[in-house]
Amino acid sequence: SMLDGTGPEWLSEEVKTGTTIIAIEYNGGVVLGSDSRVSAGASVVNRVMNKLSPLHDKIYCALSGSAADAQTIAEMVNYQLDVHSMEIGEDPQVRSAATLVKNISYKYKEELSAHLIVAGWDRRDGGQVFATLKGLITRQPFAVGGSGSSYVYGFVDAEYRRGMNKEDCQQFVVNTLSLAMSRDGSSGGVAYIVTIDEHSTEEKVILGNDLPTFFDQ
Repeated sequence: SMLDGTGPEWLSEEVKTGTTIIAIEYNGGVVLGSDSRVSAGASVVNRVMNKLSPLHDKIYCALSGSAADAQTIAEMVNYQLDVHSMEIGEDPQVRSAATLVKNISYKYKEELSAHLIVAGWDRRDGGQVFATLKGLITRQPFAVGGSGSSYVYGFVDAEYRRGMNKEDCQQFVVNTLSLAMSRDGSSGGVAYIVTIDEHSTEEKVILGNDLPTFFDQ
């Protein structure tokens, strides 16, 4: 991979600590999130560390694994979805995007399909989250993946409720990422949040100091 053994130290450090990725659907949309353990210039962080890649206007994917690999896959899928949507004369479905990402990541590098989330909105089915489970990609109300997520599964299972609204889901994602980063003992982390509904796709970066703090009981 492009990131192995090259570039500044913080780059390889980030790849070692890995990333938690999460997505959740609400009535009318989805919220995706990923964390980065690096405090660097915002432009560098955005380009290299954000594991949330747009596949189409209203569809994003989150891949744990190296950012370079995730980016490559996202670009390939993005191109195929553009062609596909021109052929059918409408925006692609989230389900189609999920299938494409799964097929490409599997061919490209098997271990990437270990943690894969595709989420977005389409006219037919509204907000949807798809994630890999035992090699298959299935629709789920929410999904968590990436390294460090073992800490997080208990929290997520306890906190998740069906029927949460957009703001609840955004808070749920921020809290989960904050917990993942604090359990890692890493400071200076950044959370990326993308909220997608029929009307907009909103990207937000939350710096570590603005994240809620969790203390071990």
